[in-house]
Amino acid sequence: MGFGDLKSPAGLQELNNYLADKSYIEGYVLSQADVAVFEAVSGPPPADLCHALRWYNHIKSYEKEKASLPGVKKTLGKYGPVDVEDTTGSGATESKDDDDIDLFGSDDEEESEEAKRLREERLAQYESKKAKKPALVAKSSILLDVKPWDDETDMAKLDECVRSIQADSLVWGSSKLVPLGNGIKKLQIQCVVEDDEVGTDMLEEQITAFEDCWADLFLKMSFNKINKA
Repeated sequence: MGFGDLKSPAGLQELNNYLADKSYIEGYVLSQADVAVFEAVSGPPPADLCHALRWYNHIKSYEKEKASLPGVKKTLGKYGPVDVEDTTGSGATESKDDDDIDLFGSDDEEESEEAKRLREERLAQYESKKAKKPALVAKSSILLDVKPWDDETDMAKLDECVRSIQADSLVWGSSKLVPLGNGIKKLQIQCVVEDDEVGTDMLEEQITAFEDCWADLFLKMSFNKINKA
């Protein structure tokens, strides 16, 4: 089980194939499994590995919250397709989450005063750490389809205009041109936003305001929630 060497083209290809029908490395929510694999990748995957790049940009947007994500980080070879051998020889080390703290001290039936004191100290430390954990921020992965009226639209300029929209809670991902017919192509571009800060109405308003980039356009937005606190 594993992806192989995630710093090699073959390992990144395995990761891209694995994420073709998945949003996360394990389950349906962001977890320490994603952190472990993210830390094994040396940088953003190339644009042609669109699934791996989409996942990488999403995990990167949680840089400040990685320590508070749920789950227990395992060795890198524990993740990925079952028919790929882990050839890295190393990986993320096993680490314990706060939930694994021994809260109850000794297993002896008769608890000593010292054991009681230790148990109470550990409980206090546990509650303190839990209270300090930041709440997860609700984010969405949005896929935008920008369709021009004709084949005279400068699609490179259109991509540049869209990416010029900036916000602290907005991260642009990969983009590509998708043929529609009659020589016309649409721009398909992905981004990750914080739901409370950036909405689809704001994106649509700013994108359609770039009248100097093209004459007219159709704008279609499709989005799916990727994490909800």
